[in-house]
Amino acid sequence: MATIEDVAKLAGLSRTTVSRVINDQPYVTEEKKQRILQAMDELGYVPNSSARRLRSQRTDTIAVLLPRITNPFFANLIESMEKKASQWGYQVIVCQTHDSEKKELDYLQLLKTKQVDGVVMTSLCNDWEVIEPYLESGPIVLCNEYMEEMAVPMVHMDHRKAAYESTIHLIDQGCKNISYVSGGSDTYLAEERKTGFLKALEERALPFLEAASVDWAIHVEDGRKVFNHIKDHHPIIDGVFTGSDEVAAGVVYEAVQAGWNVPDDLAVVGFDNQMLSLLMFPSVTTIDQPVAKMADRTIEVLVRQLMNPRANKARRYIYSHKLLVRNSTLKKQLVTNL
Repeated sequence: MATIEDVAKLAGLSRTTVSRVINDQPYVTEEKKQRILQAMDELGYVPNSSARRLRSQRTDTIAVLLPRITNPFFANLIESMEKKASQWGYQVIVCQTHDSEKKELDYLQLLKTKQVDGVVMTSLCNDWEVIEPYLESGPIVLCNEYMEEMAVPMVHMDHRKAAYESTIHLIDQGCKNISYVSGGSDTYLAEERKTGFLKALEERALPFLEAASVDWAIHVEDGRKVFNHIKDHHPIIDGVFTGSDEVAAGVVYEAVQAGWNVPDDLAVVGFDNQMLSLLMFPSVTTIDQPVAKMADRTIEVLVRQLMNPRANKARRYIYSHKLLVRNSTLKKQLVTNL
């Protein structure tokens, strides 16, 4: 957290001069005043007196930070959170970070300047040591995303176990060369999924085909590119684990258009049980997350912290998932042999 000394140093002026500006006292030139105000803005500095005054205010508003609202998983999560928050007398504002570290911090400033009472973070862009100081301004709860060292409530599913079970399912369907497809590799959640995937391969003595795996796939169009990458460079791939139903749908669509049989030539697993996964032909095997339950618990935990700041701030709430097996992985030969 920035201090008055930090402001003075950045502005190149004395602590006394900074104090005069903060307390609206005379004998400070306009030029110096602007330098100090600019330094305060750059550092995100809130004077103690202002902070005390702001902390006494209530906005009855909760900010929910998410990567993008166009992802159906986050859209459903927000809808459930808004309903639950309304029951507690709170309104929700949606803050799209687009995976930007700067945007994430800009939105956390809403908490620091008391424009919101609390924050829900469904993804993480910055390291914990960057986020932690904002807890001085109000409660933060993580939903979906999680990080071991964060001393805040975390509501999530066991993503390592879900990825492990999905991969074991692909292997049980006869897949021996499986591509791992994710939207990134720099978050704890992403690491957990990959750990589960690799554990399944290791248990079944299968290799990790790193060259056939990608960490940039997010949208349907990315899924189409993933399939063409496999077709052109790694045709031995017979199974694909994806971290998104959107990506899985793109893989399935492009594979079918290319004349591949899904799942006999290529089995595909998605994630999140979006409606898209059920409407695809063939329908997509996926992981179902208890979105409504996680959303309800997240809002409840946050509101109870607002009511009682001494409430347990580091408890984890881990929910169970379901592997929904559909036609994108049920190979005809194996079904016939059942």
